[in-house]
Amino acid sequence: MPRARSAVFLYAVCLSLFANAVAAPSNSAAFAKPHQLVDIGGRKINLYCTGQGATTVIFDGPAGDAGWTWFKVQPEVAKHTRACIYDRAGFGFSDPAQRPNTSENAVDDLHKALLIADIKPPFLLVGNSLGGSNVQVFTYRYPHEVKGLVLVEPQSEDETTRTNKASQGMINKIYAMVKDHDQQCLVAANKGIKPGSDAAASCIGEPSQYFGPLLGKQVKAMMLTKSYWKTRVDEANAFETSDNQLRALRKSFGSIPLIVLTRGVSPYADPSKPQSAVNKAVENENENIHKEIAALSTKGKQRVVAGASHGIQGDQPSAVTEAIVEVLGQIK
Repeated sequence: MPRARSAVFLYAVCLSLFANAVAAPSNSAAFAKPHQLVDIGGRKINLYCTGQGATTVIFDGPAGDAGWTWFKVQPEVAKHTRACIYDRAGFGFSDPAQRPNTSENAVDDLHKALLIADIKPPFLLVGNSLGGSNVQVFTYRYPHEVKGLVLVEPQSEDETTRTNKASQGMINKIYAMVKDHDQQCLVAANKGIKPGSDAAASCIGEPSQYFGPLLGKQVKAMMLTKSYWKTRVDEANAFETSDNQLRALRKSFGSIPLIVLTRGVSPYADPSKPQSAVNKAVENENENIHKEIAALSTKGKQRVVAGASHGIQGDQPSAVTEAIVEVLGQIK
């Protein structure tokens, strides 16, 4: 799930996950229903919290996906402290909004929902891809509420430009192909995606192979809707706006405990062939960006997670859990 760019990975990586899936943990079913639906002013945001502790861990997922992306991680973190996933507007069980999920809009929704639900700081924020950008924006806007960060393949404001240069223009071509794909899925959803059709195979796949039967059924139901594809397309079309929002806020994180997790497996490489010089350049640039983000805190660390592609929470969930527990131990 996303990034190099979030929409790219939700299509390419999620479908590969479904195709090469391992059985979902039995607790994935808990994510297949709404939990705390918080009215933030005419529409509702879904929150799901378990566990107890002085610090609350808040998870934000990649573009085009709901909070259930953390179904392998949140229950493990809840053994150590309170852990909450949420669905951005228009995903999972949250109502759609009349605006795209830019980083600022997502942060505004989340902060309102936490206030109304009486979920008090201190917070440790965890974000993958676009969610990684969002939680950085949240930290800059509410620095006294956030006491730790775990950024999982986080989106950054200059990533597209830098990785596209490293790829000799291929990244932008891939993003354009994915945007076209998602637009076609929106058109198909507006007409009605029929089971067994080419559109169903291309746009949805078989989520139950990865998420398990109950959660997979709910993921599939969401991906059949017009609302989902409109929200996903609108969110992707606003990536540049989100990047600019983060860029405008960018500064040091001070001494906040921070871990940045970087993929060890390129989502662009063909595993049956030797790594190309261009692919190596892209992966090196991705890691360099993450090192620079980690360096924004005097307590920042960056580490590569072997065997994990962009969706580290799906490929190597224990690495994410371990990073969160490590940061928890540094919060006073």
